Amino acid sequence: MSELLLTAAQMRAIEQAAIDAGEITGLQLMERAGQGAVAAIEAMWPELERAPGRAMILCGPGNNGGDGFVVARVLTGKGWDVDAFLYGDAGKLPPDARTNYERWCKIGQVRTLPTDGLPFKDGTSLIIDALFGTGLTRPLGALGKTLRDVCDAADGGRGLPREDRTPFFPYVVALDIPSGICADSGKILRAAGADAAKGSRASCVAADLVTTFHRPKAGHYLADGPRHCGTLCIIGIGLTQTGAWRDHIRLIDLPVGLSKRSKGHKYDHGHALILTGGMGRTGAARLSARAALRVGAGLVTCAAPGSAMMECATQLTSIMLRRCDDGEALAGLLEDERINALCLGPGMGVSDRTSDLMDVALASKRRVVLDADALTVLAGRDDPFAGLHDGCVLTPHGGEFARLFPDISDRLNAPATKGPAYSKVDATRDAAARAGCTVLFKGPDTVIADASGGACINTAVYDRAVPWLATAGSGDVLAGIITGMLARGSCPINATSSAAWLHVEAARTFGPGLIAEDLPETLPQVLQALLQND
Repeated sequence: MSELLLTAAQMRAIEQAAIDAGEITGLQLMERAGQGAVAAIEAMWPELERAPGRAMILCGPGNNGGDGFVVARVLTGKGWDVDAFLYGDAGKLPPDARTNYERWCKIGQVRTLPTDGLPFKDGTSLIIDALFGTGLTRPLGALGKTLRDVCDAADGGRGLPREDRTPFFPYVVALDIPSGICADSGKILRAAGADAAKGSRASCVAADLVTTFHRPKAGHYLADGPRHCGTLCIIGIGLTQTGAWRDHIRLIDLPVGLSKRSKGHKYDHGHALILTGGMGRTGAARLSARAALRVGAGLVTCAAPGSAMMECATQLTSIMLRRCDDGEALAGLLEDERINALCLGPGMGVSDRTSDLMDVALASKRRVVLDADALTVLAGRDDPFAGLHDGCVLTPHGGEFARLFPDISDRLNAPATKGPAYSKVDATRDAAARAGCTVLFKGPDTVIADASGGACINTAVYDRAVPWLATAGSGDVLAGIITGMLARGSCPINATSSAAWLHVEAARTFGPGLIAEDLPETLPQVLQALLQND
């Protein structure tokens, strides 16, 4: 299961379709957005509802600014002292935004937003960023100092008790997405030239709360987006249409294909084969094997070279063990047609043996997960993708991705100077199309895509943040979960996306102090909870 994420263009299309169909007006959408944002603020910080203070509303030259003027009016009606600022020419506001600007002008004053700093007033407890939202396509150079003041207000005050935040650390709320962030890529848009240098401080708002409308946007979960969004709140504004796009992006919120058949035997649930490294290097593969078994593969076998057989035999019980020194031996093992999924790479080493085994595995046309050292071997070939097929899954982290797809990586890592910027979703889709298979691009914003263009995001951000997952061996466990799901019969993109979700959920369930060995042993608890709620 998953939730649809929207690009800025898709959101505009949904809104316009609803307006054209006569389902709602632009003014009604704007009113609901502003009202919903205020309700979210009050739910987030009940003390602000009980004791209204002073708010600064920063309105931009588009419809996001119109939302801001609605917020200003609603807050004033609730007893707030509101200072409203406009960046741009009021005469050039879009019609609906202009209407709400004029409504506000009957209540309060509008001042020009300065570009050389934010004019804080004593007692300011709330700043609303209604400057650009999802419509931003260029860097915010002229507003640099002002937006950095907003950023400092949020960063300096985040986590402080309420009494310590005013007047120097007001809460910062962004409507739709923090200004300065590309809604499609999550990247901060930077001016070309020296200002785009890595490490330079770009103009971008950091918000304690982001209220976005109808559905979340891809940029809320990618790149810099989560770090600048604080808490994300999705607000319904009466839109019923979702649109239909072949290039849709989904956020994984539940795995699929976990239930076992009530009848049958172990071979009905697949037989996974995990290739190991030599003596002293089998631990990674054993982690993968354990994970494949725990996620429900009917049988799991480790295939080890002769030098490592004793090491594996002393560690394995439920997992079977076969000797496999080279490609010829693997071909012999694969004469058993019940073996339907393989994992190569964890702890195998960058060697001729790994290369030979990979050739045999790929030639068998079974489903194959290539991870770790297998990816390095693959990247070293003149034609890395020649033997791949649609049953393969590649699981690179950033460094491995750069070795496999150097031009795509360079484009992804280049500073974003205009929007919509090239995103991690774009990069993963391009990589999957080139490789002709499923690619899982690791990170807190893990992206999975296949050669057809289907893409989804599995996040470890917001309430799913798991910094303790950054531990040796955790990637080997992920490779094993994917292999187990493939063995059970899930298609590659479903197996990979479900495995990514389970990987994070197991880490969340276990908590701090996690080491890689804990992940497979926590999977039963995660699976039990899922099945009880099914």
